[in-house]
Amino acid sequence: MAVSGPDAARFFYGEDNLERHDALPAPVVDTLFGRGVHTLDDQAHKARKALFVALLMHQDGIDTLAALTGKIFDEAADGWRGGKPVSLFDGTAKVLADAVSRWTGVPENAFDLDALTADLLAMVDGFATLGPRHVRARVARVRLERRFAEIIEAARRQEPTDTAVSRTAHHREDGHLLDAGTAAVELINIIRPTTAVTWFVAFAGHALDRWPGTRARLRAGDDEYTLAFVHELRRFYPFAPFLGARARHDLTFQHTSIPAGALVLLDIYGQHHDQRVWPDPYEFRPERFLGRRVGAFELIPQGGGDPRTGHRCPGEKITVAVLGTLVQRLARLDYYLPPQNTAIDLSRVPARVRSGPRIVLS
Repeated sequence: MAVSGPDAARFFYGEDNLERHDALPAPVVDTLFGRGVHTLDDQAHKARKALFVALLMHQDGIDTLAALTGKIFDEAADGWRGGKPVSLFDGTAKVLADAVSRWTGVPENAFDLDALTADLLAMVDGFATLGPRHVRARVARVRLERRFAEIIEAARRQEPTDTAVSRTAHHREDGHLLDAGTAAVELINIIRPTTAVTWFVAFAGHALDRWPGTRARLRAGDDEYTLAFVHELRRFYPFAPFLGARARHDLTFQHTSIPAGALVLLDIYGQHHDQRVWPDPYEFRPERFLGRRVGAFELIPQGGGDPRTGHRCPGEKITVAVLGTLVQRLARLDYYLPPQNTAIDLSRVPARVRSGPRIVLS
């Protein structure tokens, strides 16, 4: 059964309605998520979620990561000037992988940055497809889990520090450390989503090209408008089309019976383009978010509800902060898009701008 709308999201995330540990298809678990927090429910989920809340929801840490990302992006953009066309998608992915690796405390020289970036992107790009993209995603996950398990074990031989690597390595549940493989999965679950912000930076390049009137306030550093622009990007553009869970017991939603064990899909893209929730949903208008409090079950690209206690992604604030930093910088760059195909294929999951887009900086 598929459901959509704020009431559906509230139902989907309601206490004791649905469970997720057996709802995610194995191909998704073994590429995008890994066998960690996303496959847990109830107390086990809350205990593991506490690790992510502690690491990802403190504003000082978020501000530090956003500032570091901006600095690395500026350095990269300096190298793009006067050269050949650059893929905004590929260039930003490398910036994000570098920034989040430093921020989490991954040891310097633990990875070749290009190889790490490619593996992180592969896990996201291949989770919802079969064929070569899926194979690359599985190979990338095996390789990264093995390497991060080694990093976790090395961190346990050292005194604890305040980095994400160390805190994940020393995290205890019921008095016991996580096994190194599980800890590696959860560390990847911090690093991978940050790198995935590159999809939305590419969408920002697409939006700035199609609606150039949005550029001025971003360029001026208008933080309120920037936040609105970021929210509109996450509403308007496609990424994951839906989320799934299974009914714990017989349920009823809007007079429709849902038997125990039935798969329930929350239609994210449909909700974000429902005119009952978002007037003129197929118009890109950041202004719709100005002076408006966004409900916990209205804008749901990373889930709905309270990220501290439910299944909403605790890294959403990081996504918003990092994306805001990067769209302001992108708006300030002096660049143009050479002739290219900037189409977005909605049948592709995750969707992306076909050409990157490619930009040329003067």
